[in-house]
Parts: sequence; C-alpha cells; structure tokens
Amino acid sequence: MSRKAKILWTTDNKETSLHMVCLYAHNALLKGWMDEVEVLVWGASQRLIAEDTEVRAKVEAMIKDGVKMVACLKCADTMELSTSLQSCGIDVFYTGELLSAWIHSGETVVSV
Repeated sequence: MSRKAKILWTTDNKETSLHMVCLYAHNALLKGWMDEVEVLVWGASQRLIAEDTEVRAKVEAMIKDGVKMVACLKCADTMELSTSLQSCGIDVFYTGELLSAWIHSGETVVSV
C-alpha cells in the first residue's frame, strides 16, 4: 500500500490553508503517517503564499522538513508570482501533466 500523500491546494482561504493543508501535510511527514508528502499549489493559493507572511513561513518550514511543494507555472506567470514562489523553495513548472499522472495513478488526491 502506498504511503504517499498527494494534495492539490487551490484555496486562498487562510484558515483552511493553515489548519488543513499546512497542518496535515507537515504533520503527516513529521509524525510518520506518510513516507512522502507532495503538495501541488495551483491558482489562488499561490497568491496567498506570496502575499501572506504567516502562510509563507509555514510553507518554508514544510519544505525545510521534506514536504515537496510544486506550483503551476502557467498560474504563477499569469499572476506574476513565479519569482516569489521560487524564492521560498517551491518548484515552479507546468503541472498539468503531473496532475494528470496523479489522477491516472489511482492513488487518492486530496483537493482543498
């Protein structure tokens, strides 16, 4: 059985982002609930990370502790956020193929 968490983060709701996405993704890895945690940041969540210092700090801590964070380059470029996202350690590239691979894998994808 796979012990990988795949989270698609699209919301710009700060409370949901901090108290679900960041809390679960970080703890799942730190507490050993999952062996790997990957978060795909898409759309409005990118602006939240770029503009909110508390959310950004949580994202940076997650990355430091081994959570893999990737972001959609098309969204980031459209919102002029690519440099800001990259500067906090997020890997920014075209992610349509990645999300499609997640879906085709049959593994659970949590979408928030």
